[in-house]
Amino acid sequence: MGDPAGIGPEIIVKALADRSVRKLARYVIYGQNELLTYEADRQEVEPFWYRVQHDSQRTSRQIIEDVVVLDFDEFDGMVHAPRQPTKLGGIASKSFVEEAITDAMQPAGHPRKLDAIVTGPICKESWMLGGFNWPGHTELLAYRTKAKRHSMMFVSPRLRVALATTHLALNDIRNALTIGRVFDPIDLGNDACKQLGIERPRIAVTGLNPHAGENGQFGDEEARLIEPAIRVARESGIDVHGPFAADTIFVRAAAGDYDLVVAMYHDQGLIPVKLLGWDKAVNWTLGLPIIRTSPDHGTAFDIAGKNVASAGSMRAAIELAAQLAANRLAAPVVQRESESAA
Repeated sequence: MGDPAGIGPEIIVKALADRSVRKLARYVIYGQNELLTYEADRQEVEPFWYRVQHDSQRTSRQIIEDVVVLDFDEFDGMVHAPRQPTKLGGIASKSFVEEAITDAMQPAGHPRKLDAIVTGPICKESWMLGGFNWPGHTELLAYRTKAKRHSMMFVSPRLRVALATTHLALNDIRNALTIGRVFDPIDLGNDACKQLGIERPRIAVTGLNPHAGENGQFGDEEARLIEPAIRVARESGIDVHGPFAADTIFVRAAAGDYDLVVAMYHDQGLIPVKLLGWDKAVNWTLGLPIIRTSPDHGTAFDIAGKNVASAGSMRAAIELAAQLAANRLAAPVVQRESESAA
């Protein structure tokens, strides 16, 4: 559900109130029934879910309902909480996602096994206030799932972008960037594009510096780190090009010249994504053994509680998670059929 003081409860109710979305999957909401019910009442929507206490014995048995709320009622009383970072909001939102990760990692056939996770927006300051030193969901998920490598990828109707670095201060990027950190989003992004049905993805890579370094005049990261990563990716059969100046390559990608752009840092990639697809973009964490998507925005404390938040990005995140989960579940069947034919 994300931070209780943010727009997470509102956009979840808005997205799942659409019956066409509910038909895509069965849903488990990790959060607070009190807040979700309050949002449903404000939106004049009848609650469409079945409530179960998250730590009750009932959850160890199969629950056949389209939407189930695993209720963390130990955090109740936040309906009129201040719309701002809080310690309690951090503890609550961290509890929600930790339990969801645990259930996603359960073995096949377990009654609480999840096929995918869609995370509502959290407040990183709230997590810090709660005593949790994580930059965000991405790093926590990678650690909990023991992913050897990972990357943030953003999928929107006009643009797809993967990041070489994520939640870092600009001053730290130069020291954090390596050949491997540039190669990983190229490689993982290539596989991700194939999962989206792109048979042979064309990938563009940005430079770190203005004009992609201008042949070393504005830094050496292009020649020292980015070009070697591109060469390694090409040698492995990936159709990748660059490094390109970041101020022009996104225009070409949006026009269809490239299926994916690998950007060097957070805002370099996210500004064009959000400019072109604010209400439809989805954050997809690559490299994990589980499927995880999320909306491309934050908690929006400034509009939380006003019933004006758009659920477009949350809906898109749900739709992508359902698509990826269905593809993954179907893959073993396809493999068995091909083996039988052979």
